[in-house]
Amino acid sequence: FFSFTMADDAQHLTQVKRIVLVLSGKGGVGKSTVSCQMALSLALAGHRVGILDVDICGPSVPKILGVEGAEVQQTAQGWVPVPVPLEGDRKGHLSTISIGFMVGPDDAIVWRGPRKNAMIKQFFTDVLWGVLDYLIIDTPPGTSDEHVATVANLMPFNPSGAVMVTTPQDVSVDDVKKELDFCNKAGLRVLGIVENMSGFVCPHCEECTYIFSKGGGEKLAQSQNITFLGRVPIDPQLAECEDEGKSFTSAYVGSQSAVALQSVIQGVVGSIVTAETAQ
Repeated sequence: FFSFTMADDAQHLTQVKRIVLVLSGKGGVGKSTVSCQMALSLALAGHRVGILDVDICGPSVPKILGVEGAEVQQTAQGWVPVPVPLEGDRKGHLSTISIGFMVGPDDAIVWRGPRKNAMIKQFFTDVLWGVLDYLIIDTPPGTSDEHVATVANLMPFNPSGAVMVTTPQDVSVDDVKKELDFCNKAGLRVLGIVENMSGFVCPHCEECTYIFSKGGGEKLAQSQNITFLGRVPIDPQLAECEDEGKSFTSAYVGSQSAVALQSVIQGVVGSIVTAETAQ
């Protein structure tokens, strides 16, 4: 399924230090939330970060980062990713690219596999990322065209690995098992599993109620001998931040969900460091 030969024109990733994919076999589990909040948190900590949205049919990164409607600048050398405004004293740099910048907000992308694959390849060969500490790849659900094209283009650059996102229910966990099998077949390291939407935090009393279930992601991590990165409860304030293009972990520093999400991000960085040390 995979061909890992570096294309002659795929040189724009050579200055990227770490590449992290965010994956899940299931849709609607919060991959884009994890991707964007991780990118924002790392950038606000002083790192140079890029986030690539390869969800061709449902791009949401521009909205979550507050740059919806921006235009991608094209130069003789390639596409310039859209800069994301940051607040804070230690701010680094954050930029992004997405098909969402190239179509109208209500336009459907009705493409077959080959055209989607060509677009994804262009994201890797034509985007001028420059020097980055982290490149976060936000992916659609599944294990099909977009995933094969993404991994095939990334593997020559030795990606740091993948973060798996699931909700606690069995129906989500079962699909994530398929995504783990995909990573195994592709030779892609798994950095850990996040159990998202694990409980609901009341905005008034901050009590966490497990309205779906609890522990599905953790059990999966234990059964597969994979790092469990933690649980992130549902928080209405997180949805508000994403609608407004803000960093949730900075806006609500002490909230349960923000603390949990920050712990997940630190766990991802820790897993990357551990993998790099072992090489």
